[in-house]
Amino acid sequence: MEGNAKLLGHAIHPMLIVFPLGLLATAVAFDIVFYITANTAFPVVSYWLIVAGIIGGFLAAIFGWYDWFTVPSNTRAKTIGLLHGSVNSVVMLLFIGSLYFRSGRTPDPNATAAAFSFAGAILALVGGWLGGELVERLGVAVHEGANVNAPSSLKTENAVRAAQPGKKR
Repeated sequence: MEGNAKLLGHAIHPMLIVFPLGLLATAVAFDIVFYITANTAFPVVSYWLIVAGIIGGFLAAIFGWYDWFTVPSNTRAKTIGLLHGSVNSVVMLLFIGSLYFRSGRTPDPNATAAAFSFAGAILALVGGWLGGELVERLGVAVHEGANVNAPSSLKTENAVRAAQPGKKR
């Protein structure tokens, strides 16, 4: 089942999620490095990584929700998609909470800010797994003619249909 929000033949949501996931995970990694080294540069960078990750997460969510509305009702994919979006919404709230508890303080993240970030990172793994379930298991956002020899997404739809195995030209 193909998603509707596309850019150059590919679903936009899966392209965008790599940014918030990478930025937020790196923020957590930098907090851990701070706790090991006590170098105050790391929490400052973590703060800005979280800001960028939240912005990227909201952008990815816009396209994710748009795609969710195109999934047929009363399907496992619709249920998993709602769970995926809900879990990732909680992830965003946890990182927003972490950002809040970092604001206006010394660069050092307090225990509450760190706990929110670490919980967000762990829950992001669950949200990511659910997203993988949607794509890899349920075929959401997968082109109908996908196969190991499929033509480029940049080709016209007529060229794609003509190249599909078993299709008449």
